[in-house]
Amino acid sequence: MGKRRKRTAPLYHPVWWPTWVLVGLVWLLGQLPWGLLLALGRGLGWLAWRLRTERRRVVETNLALCFPDMPEAERAALTRATLLSTGEAMTEIAGAYTSLHFNARARLELQGFEHVEAARASGRGILLVGMHFNTIDIGARLLGEGAGVRFSVVYRPNDNAVLDWLIRHGRSQYTEHYFDRSDMRGVVRHLRNGGMCWYAPDQDYGTQQAVFATFFGVPASTITGTARIARMSRATVIPISHYRLPGGHYRITFDPPLADFPSGDDVADATRVNQAVETAVLRAPEQYLWVHRRFKHQADGRRIYRSRRKTPFKQ
Repeated sequence: MGKRRKRTAPLYHPVWWPTWVLVGLVWLLGQLPWGLLLALGRGLGWLAWRLRTERRRVVETNLALCFPDMPEAERAALTRATLLSTGEAMTEIAGAYTSLHFNARARLELQGFEHVEAARASGRGILLVGMHFNTIDIGARLLGEGAGVRFSVVYRPNDNAVLDWLIRHGRSQYTEHYFDRSDMRGVVRHLRNGGMCWYAPDQDYGTQQAVFATFFGVPASTITGTARIARMSRATVIPISHYRLPGGHYRITFDPPLADFPSGDDVADATRVNQAVETAVLRAPEQYLWVHRRFKHQADGRRIYRSRRKTPFKQ
């Protein structure tokens, strides 16, 4: 049998109506007061923790791998805090895309923005090394709407056409351009013209165009795209991270540019990117996307993540 084609029905087709109902609910949710929105999310996270969902087991596995010396009680508390933060992200995303009342300027604190200003003054493009914190979507709105920074993003289109429309429509209000992650030439051209692009390489995207570089001491399949884009575009590479603060406020942090990057050594460059992510994660480890199977692919083929009915990774 040939490869099944993706559904290409127009957005108004009945096949998408159930998803449009979901979009409507997302819009309504996004109009709630911000404190209530986050409180509902914490409730969802608490349920995920109490019910020992599959995602909780992934978090437990990741934390056991990355923080093997952490006392068990402390790691259990971090697991709970992580799931509460992830729950907040699930409702926060509705506000990030649709809220008509969110005051981005009033809720934003910038740290290290002088690194961006210095790079701009040099006339070079800026490659923002983004990271999958739970605040990634609201962080993008804060950067574009709150700080007034025009930037483009690299993304993978959603298989659901309506959800893809929601994401693109929500983000297009404060981003400049979307690049499909397969369009690296477009990204390089944009950076060579002095543009700014947000690129998040900190997930397991498989083993193609990737190397195994340590992440918190654990081999992790890490794409080499960051170094390739930097080399071809000659852009300044600046790590960016974003954090949820008390009271519904947020901080976006720009770390110093990666010096002498890329080096020409794929493993060394990928390790440097992972180290930048580690530095950011340690500031607020409970806000990182630990529900992602970061170590899914291993060079020796072993399976880090066990099936639903089995006990997660043990040392």
